[in-house]
Amino acid sequence: MALHFTPSETRIEEAEITRFRLWCAERFGVSLPSHDAFHQWSVRQRGSFWSGLWDYCGVQGHKGETALLETGKILEDRFFPEARLNFAENLLAKRGVDDALIFRGEDKVASRWSWDRLTETVSRVQQAYRSLGIGPGDRIAAMLPNVPETVACMLAAASIGAIWSSCSPDFGEQGVMDRFGQIEPKLFLACDGYWYNGKRIDVGEKVTALEPRLGVPVVIVEYCGGAESLAATLSNGRTLEAFMSSHDAREPVFEQLPFSHPLIILFSSGTTGVPKCIVHSAGGTLLQHLKEQRFHCNLGGGDRLFYYTTCGWMMWNWLVSGLASGATLCLYDGSPFSPDAKVLWDYAEEEQFSIFGTSAKYLDALAKAELKPRGSHRLDHLTAVLSTGSPLSPASFDYVYRDIKPDVSLASMSGGTDIVSCFVLGNPVKPVWSGEIQGPGLGMAVEVFDDLGQPLLSGKGELVCTCAFPAMPIGFWNDPDRSRFRSAYFERFEDNWCHGDFAEWTGHGGIVIHGRSDATLNPGGVRIGTAEIYNQLERMTEIESAVCIGQDWDNDVRVVLFVKLRSGVTIDAALTQKIKQKIRTGASPRHVPAKIIGVADIPMTKTGKVVELAVREVVHGRPVKNQEALANPQALVLFAGLAELAG
Repeated sequence: MALHFTPSETRIEEAEITRFRLWCAERFGVSLPSHDAFHQWSVRQRGSFWSGLWDYCGVQGHKGETALLETGKILEDRFFPEARLNFAENLLAKRGVDDALIFRGEDKVASRWSWDRLTETVSRVQQAYRSLGIGPGDRIAAMLPNVPETVACMLAAASIGAIWSSCSPDFGEQGVMDRFGQIEPKLFLACDGYWYNGKRIDVGEKVTALEPRLGVPVVIVEYCGGAESLAATLSNGRTLEAFMSSHDAREPVFEQLPFSHPLIILFSSGTTGVPKCIVHSAGGTLLQHLKEQRFHCNLGGGDRLFYYTTCGWMMWNWLVSGLASGATLCLYDGSPFSPDAKVLWDYAEEEQFSIFGTSAKYLDALAKAELKPRGSHRLDHLTAVLSTGSPLSPASFDYVYRDIKPDVSLASMSGGTDIVSCFVLGNPVKPVWSGEIQGPGLGMAVEVFDDLGQPLLSGKGELVCTCAFPAMPIGFWNDPDRSRFRSAYFERFEDNWCHGDFAEWTGHGGIVIHGRSDATLNPGGVRIGTAEIYNQLERMTEIESAVCIGQDWDNDVRVVLFVKLRSGVTIDAALTQKIKQKIRTGASPRHVPAKIIGVADIPMTKTGKVVELAVREVVHGRPVKNQEALANPQALVLFAGLAELAG
C-alpha cells in the first residue's frame, strides 16, 4: 500500500482530536501519549469517554450522574439513563445573520438561510405540528429533496419529540409505501417536483396516489413552482407556507426528553425484501455525530460542510448534525453532473468548502471523466475529502491526491444505516495509506473475527463490535420483543454486533473492507471479497461499471463478472483476456472470473451501491422482492438466465 499523505506536526497539534485527547488525559488523570492509547482508553473506559465528550462539546441538557449503566450484556447496557436533552436544541444553539444553510439545486435554484431564519422557520413549523396534535413519539414522514425546508422540518419534529423519517422524491409509490406504510405517520410532507439532470420531474401523480394510502394530511414544500396547484388537487393538502401562516416566529420550545428517545427511523436498502425500519435515538445520534465530525473530521464553527446525498440516505442525517458544531451546511440537490461534471467543484470553490463528502462511485466517475479540479479550481479552504457508500479503491486514492488536492485528509468511512454513523473512518492525525480506512472510531470496540468468533490480527474475517455504543439503534419498528433485531446483528456471534462486512486489519493499524459478507465469493470454498475485483476494474478505462457474483455451478461456486462498457467499446476475446489478466495480477488467480459478460446496465440502489445480492437472486431464478429500492430496476431484467445461457 502506498503512503499518500502524512499530516504535519503543526496540523497534528492543532487538530481538535489532539486537544480532546490532552483534555481527557488531564480531566481523568490518565496517560494518553498517543492516539492509539487514546482509542484503547476510550473503549476500556467508555463511561468516562462519553461523559467527557458530552462536557467537552458543551452538549445542552441534563447529563445525570450515570454515564454508562454497564451490565456485561451488549443489548442491556444503557448510556446516560438519567439524562434529558433535545436534539434540535443542540443543533440550533447558534444565532445570527451568518449562513447556516447554503443551497444549490443544480443550476436552477439557489438560496441562503441565516441561523436566525432557520430558527424562526423551525419555530413556525413546530407550532404547526402541534396544531395537528403531533407530539412525542408521533411519526412525520417526508418525501423531499435536500433543500433548506427539509432541514427545518426535521429539526421542528425533533424539537417536540416527534420521530422523523424521510426518503427522496425519486422513490416510486410502492417504495414509499413499503417504508412509510410500516410506521403509520401522522403527517406526510412532499415536494411539488424536483430537478434532475436539467429536467423538472413532476411528482404530482405520485403524491395524489399516496394521499389516500397513507390516510394523513399532506403538506407540499415549494421547490419547482407548483406547490399551490398540487396542494389544491389533494383532499387534505396545503402548502408549507399555508401550514405555517397562522404562526408567528418566536423562540422555539425544546421538549426535554430521555437520551434514548427515538429521533429518526431509517430503512435498510430492502433489495431482497421489505425494508427494515431502524429506530435511532436522539442522544446516541447526537454524541456519535459530534465525535465523528469534530474529532475524526476536524469540523469546527464557521467551517463549511458539504456532503452529496439525498434525503433517503443516512448521510443526510449525518450532514444535518454538522449544525451542532456551528458549521455551515452546503446542501445540493440534483445530478452531480448537471449542467456538467464541474458543478460540485464550482460550488466548492465559490462557497469555500472545508469538507467535501461524496460516494466512492462519484470519485470513480470523476476519474474516468478525467476531471482535474486541482488545475481548474481554487480549493484553498478544503482540508478533507470524505467517501462512503462502498469501499474506496486504491485508484480513487491516487486520483484524489493527484487531481484534486495533494494535502487533503482523504477519509474513507464505513458503517451505515444500521448505526447512522461509522465503525471505522478517517483520522486527521494519522497518515493516509492507499486503499485503507485509517482506523476505528473513538469509543468503538471494533474487531475482526474468524468463523469461530476469535479475534484476528491478520487475515480476512467478519467486522464486529464487542461493546455497546451510544449510537447502537434502539431496535426495529414493530419488533416489540427485539427478536428480529437480535437476529439481524447478534445471532452470528453471541453478545457481539456482527455488521456483515468482510474486513481485514493492515500493518498500519488501518482496515480494508472487502465487501459485504453475504456477497463474498466462495470458489473452491475460499472466501474472497468483491471489492478486490472492483479495485482492479476501476483502473480500466474501457469499463464504466460492473457487478460480480458467485453463481452456484457444478456443485461449486463460480465467479461471474458482468461489465457495462464505455460507449464504443465491445466485449471480445482480447478485452476478456485483458480483464482476466488485470484481476489475476492485481488481486489473485482465485479472483479471476469464470465468465465475463457484457450488459447494457448495472442495477444500483438510489445511493449508488451495486446490488450484488439482487443480481445473484435473478441469475439463480429467484424473485427480488423489493425492486422499488433500486434507481434502475429495469436493469435487473438483463440478468435473468444470462450466466446460464453463457455456459
